[in-house]
Amino acid sequence: MNILFVLTSHDALGDTGEKTGFWVEEFAAPYYVFADAGADITLASPAGGLPPIDPKSALEDFQTEDTRRFDQDEALQQKLANTLKLSDLSADDYDAIFYPGGHGPMWDLASDQHSIELIESFTRQGKIVSAVCHAPSVLLNTRNAEGEPLVKNRKVTGFSNTEEDAVGLTKVVPFLLEDELKKRGGIYSQGPDWAPYLVEDGLLITGQNPASSSLVADAVLTRLK
Repeated sequence: MNILFVLTSHDALGDTGEKTGFWVEEFAAPYYVFADAGADITLASPAGGLPPIDPKSALEDFQTEDTRRFDQDEALQQKLANTLKLSDLSADDYDAIFYPGGHGPMWDLASDQHSIELIESFTRQGKIVSAVCHAPSVLLNTRNAEGEPLVKNRKVTGFSNTEEDAVGLTKVVPFLLEDELKKRGGIYSQGPDWAPYLVEDGLLITGQNPASSSLVADAVLTRLK
């Protein structure tokens, strides 16, 4: 089992002067689901090197058993500091791709050509594409074999408008993920705000929010097995 994790390289939260990046829980929880199942995991990002962690995700209120495990995991922290460049990777070498969220992916991965090409390659090869929270934004500019949006007529979820409003960033983010998935023909659904919620449509697996990250990983594992 070879799984490719793709993390954002973007660290600016719009024009607020605040920092963003990837959300720790959405990285750590699925990483350990896969690692504990014996998967080989490759970490990558557009720029390579250390991806930015959203500082809010390191606050005590958002800590979990998995994030605390990550804090003590020097080997994983070293691996994270040396992510590979997306441009150097091929879908041929992996069985599934997973995108952790955080707001960062909305600014870089949503339009990153290497990411788009990877997702389209995974899809053509009949391999799993998975993403959680804000990371389903990576699907917005991808296309299927017919040249239509990859999410058209497919069941998807992602960070909801009501959740974005609750964190006060509706006017800060470059777009509202729920709206954009619907605009591209995605069959968007959501569960209660902040509760675990997962949608599977064939080999496309998406989760709504941080609480959904390990669910997505479990679903990917089930498919791989």
